[in-house]
Order: sequence, then structure tokens, then C-alpha cells
Amino acid sequence: MGVVMAFFVFGETVLAPWWLAIPAVLFSVLVVIHARVVDRLERAQRAVGFYQRGLARLENRWMGTGETGERFRNPSHVYEEDLDIFGKGSLFELLCTVRTHAGEDTLARWLLAPASREEAGLRQQAIAELRPRLDLREDLAVLGDAIRSGIDPEVAARWGQAPLVIFPAGAPFIAAGLATAVVVTFSFYMASVLTRTPFLAALLLTLGYGFFLGSRTLQVAGAVNSPARDLAVLAKLLHRLENDHFEAPLLQRLRGELMASGLVASFQIGKLQRLVARLDWQRNLFFTPIAMAILWSSQIAMAIERWRKLSGRHISEWISAVGEFEALVALAGYGYEHPHDNFPELLDAAGGRLEAEGLGHPLMPEGQCVPNDVRLGGDLRLLIVSGSNMSGKSTLLRAVGLNVVLAWAGAPVRARSFAVSPLTVGASIRVLDSLQDGKSRFYAEITRLREIVNMANGERTVLFLLDELLSGTNSHDRKIGAEAIVRSLIDRGAMGMITTHDLALAHIADDLPERAMNVHFADTLEDGRLHFDYRLQPGIVERSNALDLMRSVGLEV
Repeated sequence: MGVVMAFFVFGETVLAPWWLAIPAVLFSVLVVIHARVVDRLERAQRAVGFYQRGLARLENRWMGTGETGERFRNPSHVYEEDLDIFGKGSLFELLCTVRTHAGEDTLARWLLAPASREEAGLRQQAIAELRPRLDLREDLAVLGDAIRSGIDPEVAARWGQAPLVIFPAGAPFIAAGLATAVVVTFSFYMASVLTRTPFLAALLLTLGYGFFLGSRTLQVAGAVNSPARDLAVLAKLLHRLENDHFEAPLLQRLRGELMASGLVASFQIGKLQRLVARLDWQRNLFFTPIAMAILWSSQIAMAIERWRKLSGRHISEWISAVGEFEALVALAGYGYEHPHDNFPELLDAAGGRLEAEGLGHPLMPEGQCVPNDVRLGGDLRLLIVSGSNMSGKSTLLRAVGLNVVLAWAGAPVRARSFAVSPLTVGASIRVLDSLQDGKSRFYAEITRLREIVNMANGERTVLFLLDELLSGTNSHDRKIGAEAIVRSLIDRGAMGMITTHDLALAHIADDLPERAMNVHFADTLEDGRLHFDYRLQPGIVERSNALDLMRSVGLEV
């Protein structure tokens, strides 16, 4: 229609030029409608993805499809590698539904360091309130772009707190005055009120002043691009946190911290985004000459610095609040998808205590998970778990460790009931040798054991989880060394579990009456095949399956 009307306007001159406003307005309306339809379609697609990922987790198809947290891996940590905290199929991958690096950082920090009893209790209340809020989690999942925000909290915070770029005194007023002079003189020239000389003079002065401000303008423009782009998702998350109603004290505290500065965080970040978007207009070939004539980039750069002077120091606070909020929402989502998981009772018990009924492994499908009861504390400081290969000893240690980690992160745990005092986990389950460091597996293991023993000197009770203790040495040295290590840990107030298929270690309990107890996993051989029930039973295992396993793979023994 617009082409036809243009023919009659510029060709046959049947219509006045103003008629072209009709197709222009219609085109603008259609552009807006199209953008809204595309936005709704993308939101719907992101919502579909949100539920598909949730179904994948419920159906145990989630491994390798989410954020694995590889950047947080630290082999020297006292339990991270041993308990599968990070990596493919890890606890972090199961839990992580956050959109920002700040959320990932917070969640990782909670999994690597136990909270205080008070803080864990506050998280429990917040997670309990958020647990049924499926609508909130869906809204957060579809906000903004489909990709995760790549914002680096440290980079954004440093940008916000960096020294301001100082423009000359009065520069904003001079720039605005020169731009106004260019526009006015050009308008009068086009209206034949003035000659072009005033316009050219104003333009020359403006371009000269723009050259004078050029280095400062480029400095601002180069520094702001990355933080402003990455803050897009952050602004939407902040807006939701600011405008929702919460009852839990921790969530109210987060909202209060956002309001404490007197600034509306989401509005301020939105303002910064609009400034950066306007800064990008100069890249348009049609707008570039106009932008140069009115000092567009310099004026926007000065506005960005004024924004940073007012709001820059608060960026780290806003990022921290969003990270904590996202971590709480992620743990609440895990709790919603596992309705049978319960919040633990956080005890204030001297000396350490752990009492679990129906304990299971959080990374295993609930239908395949065989629950067991575990009790430690008081006089009982050590469980010696014996059993044959593949009977479930290592899985039990990981189940205990992971549930303690979840408990002190404030999350629900995989157990019918779970009561635990403040504990620090120290594990030696998957200690490996290192060719680069020239360390054997045995040396790596005793190094880890030394770390755990040293940890026992701290204020918080240590829960040690030691799989096949000192398996890299001969039986004689193993028994002497294992008993000495265990006794040293217990004497320092620690408690824990060790596993072994060397029955000589099971007799350590004889030397630690009332402080140690033997339990075991059994297996049966039926029609030439081994069967495991994965049920923890009292006492020492009575048989080994090593020869049976060798025969089952065709080895003649």
C-alpha cells in the first residue's frame, strides 16, 4: 500500500505527501505487534524448556544436560571430589537451575562450606516458602534471553567501584548547548531564515569539542559494554524479588537490603541498559552523522558516569542478593521435585550427632534407592562397615556425606528423618594418584588423612568418611596404621565411618569398646549369580565374593 501511495505522491502527484504517514504508522504498529508476538513465542519456548528439564530430572535423564560446575572443581578439597559435588552427574548439576554466575557461585559456596545453625535454619524457612512456588520458578526461567547470564560478579563490581572518568567542569552543559545550537541553526537554515554560515560555525565548534572529549568518551564506552549487557537478566530477577511478597525472614532480609540504599535496583539497572542502548545507536550508518553533530556519544558517556557515581557502589550488593535468591530458588525446586525428601532437624548437640532413618543417596532415582538407618554420636564414634565388593559400602558413605552437605546448605535431605549437629565433612573415598605431582595413590590418601586429622582440631565436629582405609599397603601395616588414625580422630572428638573388605580392620572395634561398632552389607550366591540387598546389618560380614566375581567374568581361579 505504501508503494502505491508513494507513486501517487511522487509520480502523478495526486496525493499530498502527508498521506504517506498512513502506511508509515501502520508499518510501525505492525513492527510493535510482531515484536510482541515474537517475545511471547520465545517465552513460551523457554517455558517448554523449563518443564522438559524438570521432567528429565524426574525421569533420571538429567546427567550431562545441565551446568556441571566444572569451574569450581578442586581436587584438594576435603570432600568435593569424593562426594561428586561437581562434574557430570554431580549434586551441583542436579540442583543448579540458576540463571547467573552469581547464583552458581552462591550455590557452590553453600555446598562447599557448611552454614551456621542459625543461617541454615533461615534458609530452611525460605526454601520451605519457595518450595511450592512453581509459578515463581517458571517466571524466573523465562525472564530475558534463553541463555544464562555470563556476568562475572567480580568484574561488574570492580567496574561499578572503579574511579570515575572525570570530564571537564561544565562539560554536560557545554555539550548540550552546542548540540542545541547545531539543531536550531540547521532548522533556521532549512527554513531559509538564516544562511548556512551559523550552522557550519556551530557544527565546527561541536565537532572540535567532541574531539576534545573523545578519549574520555571512548574510555567510558569501552568499559561499560560487558557489565551492562550481562546485567540484563539481573535486572529482571531483581524486579521479581523487589515486587513479590515473602514471609520468610531471610527473603524479607534480602528485599530489605535491596531497598536499604534508597534506590530501586531493577529501575537503576534498567536505566543503565537504556543508556548503553542509546550509546549503540551511533553504530547505525544513518544516525552516525547526526550523532557526531550533536555530541551524542559524549553526552551518553557523561550520563553513564553520573549513573555510576550514584549506583555503581551498590552493584556488588545487588549481585549478592540475586545470587542468594537464586540459590534458594534452586534448592526449593529440588525440594518440590522430591516431595518425600524432608528438612533435617538441626541439633545443637555437643560432641556431634547424626541420626538418620531411611537414608538414601540423593543422586540415585528414588525407586532404586535402598534406604538404611545410620546413627552416630554420644559414646558411639565409629561405624566399621565391612562387606564384599559392589555391596554398597562406598554408596553408603556418599549418601551420608551428601545428605550432611545438603542439611547444612539448608536443603531437604533424602531421608524419612534426619537429625544432625554442626559437622564438617572430611572424606577419603576417591583419592587418586597424580603423575604430574609425582604422588602415588597411597601418598595421596595419607596426605588427605593428615588434613582430616588436622581439621579435627577445629571448633566444629568432624565427620570422617574413609573408604577402604589404607588399602595401598600390606595388611600388617594397614591394621596398625588404620587403628592409629581412627583412634587419633576419635580422641580429637571426631566421629565417622570407615569401610573395609579386610576383616582384620573389623577387629578395631574390639579395641574401642562402646565407641565403635561393626556393621556390614551381605550378598548371596544363587544359581551362580551374586545378589545384593544393600541393607545395612549389624556385625561383621561372613563371606567374600572376590572369587565369585572373578569366576563370573570368565577367569579360572
